[in-house]
Amino acid sequence: MIAAAAVQKPKALRPGSRFAVIAPASPGESERVTAGRKELERLGFSVVIPENPSPDGYFASSASARHSEFLSALADPASDALIATRGGYGSVYLLEQGLPQFLALKPLIGFSDLTTLQIYLWRKHRWAGFYGPMLAAGLDHGAGAPNGYDEESFRNALTRTSGTWTIPLRGETLQAGSAEGIVLGGAMTLLEATIGTPWELNTDGAILILEDRAMKPYQIDRVLMHLKHAGKLSKIRGLVLGDFPDCEPPIAASPSVRDVCARILAPLGIPIVYGAPIGHTARSILTLPLGVRARMNAEGGGRLEILEPAVIE
Repeated sequence: MIAAAAVQKPKALRPGSRFAVIAPASPGESERVTAGRKELERLGFSVVIPENPSPDGYFASSASARHSEFLSALADPASDALIATRGGYGSVYLLEQGLPQFLALKPLIGFSDLTTLQIYLWRKHRWAGFYGPMLAAGLDHGAGAPNGYDEESFRNALTRTSGTWTIPLRGETLQAGSAEGIVLGGAMTLLEATIGTPWELNTDGAILILEDRAMKPYQIDRVLMHLKHAGKLSKIRGLVLGDFPDCEPPIAASPSVRDVCARILAPLGIPIVYGAPIGHTARSILTLPLGVRARMNAEGGGRLEILEPAVIE
């Protein structure tokens, strides 16, 4: 079962709350970062973007600079939340350098490569997380727009301190049913990469989120089979799958990603929704709170009822 240790929830954001921008992975395009900042300001928040250091290859900056930026943003009493510019690759280097045992608890928002940090913080510190848009990956395109983000789920995840709310998953049901569990997961290749590490994700009792992009169907098949053989699917309660953009079959009429998911996952006998706009998607990105209890209903497009807030007063 998922550990009984109390979930650590950050303080809810309010009008005027300040976002510290971090780039723990790859660099973001400056005009897209600026557009994302303006969108957060439209929502009533303030945003501080640090001076951009020179990129280091395919990283936003050196590992030590990215490590220092992350810790400084957490320690800064003037910042209320952390949001990434974009994903890409490189967050794992922050973990290689080590993180302190005691960290100031703040919301960390992002997807893709941010999965690495979110899983680490859940496993080591029991932090609730937020799998949602980033400045140059969702917020830059605006609310409700293609390649944009879903404003309602973003606000609810970061500001609601009581009650329940429902997130329409806007996918399709592969396996009907309902289940309750803890929402966990993220980009499937990053989740897979935790296997064998000290922060390997324990998925027992989870409503598991899996999504990714630019993979051939057989590559997704391989990841799913690895997760299955590693025991990561044997005790989960439900599955929410993304819509896997840029993952078309390489040969006409060969199995699609949906075909692969149905063949491997349907025998689990749990509720499964496929095609939700989470993480990598050409639609408006949903924000899903991680580490909190939810009820999943796989019927029609599917829905996820969040049973407890991810933030506190």
